[in-house]
Amino acid sequence: MSSTETPLLPDLTASSAGRYTLKSISRAVDALEVLAISDTAMGVSDVARQLSTSKSTAFAILRTLEERNLVSSTGEGFQRRYTLGLGLARLGHRAVSRVSILDAAMPHLERLTKMTKLSSRVATMSQGIAVVLGQVDGPNSIRFDLNMGGRERLHCTGIGKAILGRYSDSEVVDLAQQTGLPKRTGYTITSIDALLADIAKVRERGFSVDDEEDAEGILCIGAPLLDHTGACAGGISVTGLKMSLPLDRVMRVGEAVMATAEAISRRMGAPE
Repeated sequence: MSSTETPLLPDLTASSAGRYTLKSISRAVDALEVLAISDTAMGVSDVARQLSTSKSTAFAILRTLEERNLVSSTGEGFQRRYTLGLGLARLGHRAVSRVSILDAAMPHLERLTKMTKLSSRVATMSQGIAVVLGQVDGPNSIRFDLNMGGRERLHCTGIGKAILGRYSDSEVVDLAQQTGLPKRTGYTITSIDALLADIAKVRERGFSVDDEEDAEGILCIGAPLLDHTGACAGGISVTGLKMSLPLDRVMRVGEAVMATAEAISRRMGAPE
């Protein structure tokens, strides 16, 4: 390249990167933000005033966005009013749908395991069964077989009961009748009435407890995950030896699990 040629892409350094922000795009995004926080449709003058720009510039921005279905308008002439367009809903749905549970959960599970020193995992529900998608092993020498990719019962695991807590009693009964309540240990809940009573506690606390119900000597604490529609997308849990989890610690860990689940849900676009 000769000294008189202009490179197609200039070198971006830490000191110069900020210069490559396109003002026209920034203005367009600002216009969308203005429309988003307004309770009513806005005229060009209103948008121009909020953007601290001329009416002609505001009009050009709005018409460009309208051509791409990111803004819609009603009325004619000076009475024309603008609101957000349905194209944004399409883009938002695509963006949220591409955030997988596993991608959203793993960084948070790593922090949860570091904080609690307990193994953690994330699962989703498929055909009435919890399916483990990912896990983070705790730092202790004991390693739990968390059955990666395995299928686990909802009625006797931390993740499973956390998921059930997001369903109505009638839906819990339907699921229990479909899958049964097989006994795993001497502590497994095997009656629908007892299961409903336990799930009521899950809803009240915000987190579930598997107290040796799936494996003797093992305690799990779980919380549900919500997707961008507010529906249950799965759950997370931590697993440890029961002897290391007295009641006061169960409550503290439960709060941490619940806060982690809420953070993951927000990452997946769950409504506030």
